[in-house]
Amino acid sequence: MTDTTARLLINCPDAPGIVSAVSSFLYNHGANITDLDQHATAPEGGTYFMRMEFQTGNLRLSREHLEQAFQDAVATRYAMKWHISYAAERKKVGILVSKYDHAMMELLWRWSRGSLPCDIVAVVSNHEDLRADVENFGVPFHVVPVTAATKAEAEARIEELLAGVDLIVLARYMQILSPEFTARWPHRIINIHHSFLPAFVGANPYQQAYDKGVKLIGATAHYVTADLDQGPIIEQDVERVSHRDEVPTLREMGQDVERQVLARAVRWHLEDRVLVHGNKTIVFA
Repeated sequence: MTDTTARLLINCPDAPGIVSAVSSFLYNHGANITDLDQHATAPEGGTYFMRMEFQTGNLRLSREHLEQAFQDAVATRYAMKWHISYAAERKKVGILVSKYDHAMMELLWRWSRGSLPCDIVAVVSNHEDLRADVENFGVPFHVVPVTAATKAEAEARIEELLAGVDLIVLARYMQILSPEFTARWPHRIINIHHSFLPAFVGANPYQQAYDKGVKLIGATAHYVTADLDQGPIIEQDVERVSHRDEVPTLREMGQDVERQVLARAVRWHLEDRVLVHGNKTIVFA
């Protein structure tokens, strides 16, 4: 990925000629297309999705003029919802966490080695426990205690600390965000859920899994909405287990899956690979 890479996301009613129109427009303005993914929900009359990467080094006009020209020449004709992002403009990320450190540490480790294309600007927790771990990465760490009586004030403080970020990641943040908070961050909050949703919703999923004698455990990364654990799913994975695996083993295996699933979901979001369609996602991974 270079700093001249741009990404175009499109969502529109399916129709013949879309790929040709987009490709011709970019060619005529000096862009070089380097990657393209597409999907239609039906052979005819469905919804069309596209993710295209192109290089901007030889563009013949400014970004602002390119985007206005695309709206006028292509997007209006096909009733597109569309967005262009630029790799050189790294997204700002804030992390919320409680006491479990595995998901957060995976993100910080990958970010510190350049495999998450973003700027992690802060970690906010409702406990003090992980301060040293976070500050070892050079990331500011803030504690915002939360009680039932102070929830509104705590969320206001969190928003103040994370003002300007493009994405909030709940890396095992053991608090339920209010509908008002989530409404202000549509499809910009990612949560990792410690089960293969919709199974085992609620507390202590590994005990539930053990009690049921499951043969697979998993994790789910999804966008957060006002409906608890019901937002559009971005990524899932599972690990095979057996009757020999006790609860501590299930928990350890489950946390490993959580780390991988969350990291993939965050990376795909940062690289503009996720398009939301109702309560589902199209993921061009």
